[in-house]
This record gives sequence, structure tokens and C-alpha cells, in this order.
Amino acid sequence: MLRRVEPGRDNTGNRRGRRSREEILDVASRLMAERGYAATTLSALSRESGLPKSAVYHHFRSKGGLLSAVMEHGAYAFFQHMARAQQHPPQGGSARERLGWYLRRTGEVFLANPDFLRLHLILVMNAEAAKDAEAAEVGRIVARVRRDGRAHMNHMIADSFAGYGPQIAQTVADRLDHFAIAGFDGAFVAWQADPSHSMAEAMELLTDAIAGLGESIAAGPRS
Repeated sequence: MLRRVEPGRDNTGNRRGRRSREEILDVASRLMAERGYAATTLSALSRESGLPKSAVYHHFRSKGGLLSAVMEHGAYAFFQHMARAQQHPPQGGSARERLGWYLRRTGEVFLANPDFLRLHLILVMNAEAAKDAEAAEVGRIVARVRRDGRAHMNHMIADSFAGYGPQIAQTVADRLDHFAIAGFDGAFVAWQADPSHSMAEAMELLTDAIAGLGESIAAGPRS
């Protein structure tokens, strides 16, 4: 015999559950980015979110599971923002102009998502979550973010140099995508350490560096 469900009751509970999960993710992302994973206690998370510790265990099972969810959630949102910011690239123009357009918008997305990027770099440089059972899953997520980020950078560079032809453009992108990602990481860390030097300024310099190197690489096969 089926149990009678009161209209709106289950939907309300589901909405409340989704809301509390999102609240935990938002607070955890901020605290972990500010303090690091090890220093973010469940007590602090409960205090900052206004939700009991039991809510964390209900949604994520463990602190390591929460970290996995924070990274998954942050990566999805980051690449969604990136896709929206770059959905209408300029047509024509020089390789430097097109690359500058891409990098400026990427820098804007970085500034709009500092907590995720800060936590991501902390995890890249520090294996502090290694004792948790979910460490392997966290490692896979971090590796996937790096891989997806490099693929996106590869696309931006190849599209910027499309005027040289697809083969040369891809050669330039394959040579420089790792360097460009390293430049972004360094620019973000430098901005965190000294906000008086803007990300926009760093993106202009990075554009000049990548464009100059790319033009040199592109000239090689032609000559």
C-alpha cells in the first residue's frame, strides 16, 4: 500500500536539503581557502554556517568527502564562468589582440573565484589531505582541473594564432599551454601577496610574453 504524500512536503524538504548542502559548500570553500584543509575544523564549519555537524556528515559522510565535493563544485562553477566569459571571441585581429582578449577575460574569472583557485593551489602544493580515505578522489579532481585548464588554455592559444593556419596554430598551442598555465598560477599568487599589482596588469604582460614566443615559434616552420 502506497503512503500518502502531503502536497509540497517532500519538495520543501528537498529544497531545504539542497540549500543546506550549498551553504556548507560555500562556507567550506571559503574557510579551506583561508586556513587550509587541516585547519578547517568541523566545529568552525558548523559555527560559520549555523548548521550542526550532523548536517555535514549527512551530506558528505566525512571531512574528506566534503573536500572532494568542494573541489568538484568549485571546478564546475569555474569552467562554467569561463565558458560564459569567452563565448563570443573576436573575429579577425592579430594573434596578440585575440590572445589579449582571452587572457583578460580569464583573469576576470580568476578574480571572481578566488576561494576555489586559492584552495586548488594549496592542494597542488600541499598533500595535507593524504590521510583521508578520499585522498585519491581529491587527487583525481585536482588532476582533472589541471588537465581541463591546460586543454582550455591550449584552445585559447590555438584560436588566437588561427591566422597562421591550423597546423602552426596547434604547434604554438602545444608548445606554450603549460608555460601559460604557469604564468597564470604565478600571477594569481603574486596578486594574493600584493594586490597593488593588478591581475589586469599581469595579464597584459603575460599576453606580451606568450604572443612574442608564439610568433617566434610560428615563424620557424615558415622560414
